[in-house]
Amino acid sequence: MTGARSHSRERGFTLIELLIVVAIIGIISALLVPNLMTGLQNANQTRTQADMKSVGTAWMQWLTDQVSAAAAGSSTTATFTWSEFTHADFSHADLSALLRPSNTFFYLQDVPERDGWNNPYRFGFAGSDKLLGTQVIGIWSGGRDGSATAQPESSYEIGAFPGTDFNQDLVWADGYWVRWPGSAAEAAAEEGGN
Repeated sequence: MTGARSHSRERGFTLIELLIVVAIIGIISALLVPNLMTGLQNANQTRTQADMKSVGTAWMQWLTDQVSAAAAGSSTTATFTWSEFTHADFSHADLSALLRPSNTFFYLQDVPERDGWNNPYRFGFAGSDKLLGTQVIGIWSGGRDGSATAQPESSYEIGAFPGTDFNQDLVWADGYWVRWPGSAAEAAAEEGGN
């Protein structure tokens, strides 16, 4: 066998095998990408809610210090109207100055300016002369699309909306949630009760 050559034949993938692998990857991607996108939107919504609650809590502490006993969460109405704020567009800079009056004393280290979708928050304030009224402070996020679900002049129905409707407005005011994401059952119960 001195002159015999051994041939080893290298075998590659056939076109059909490659197409099957590509099809499997496509099917897996089609199943996973929507869940990934929903997960990212849930994370943005959760971050926005956490920011709004921490800013709202700090603002309520400031309010309590200003009037000694703020009536948090005292609203008994079923609707909420953003335009009732004297300063319906209280600026981020004004709120930051209010909650951090000096370098040594502050209610909140940093007031976030943008929500989880990178849209600016809106802050509403009734003004220093109306600290004992209803609808004194408010924080608004327009959701994923950044636009108002309801016109600022109109009223929001207080209650939950389907948690996967990421374009819905998130509204926190006077120590309670006005509009918040809930389960489908919770949102359906809110719709059925109205």
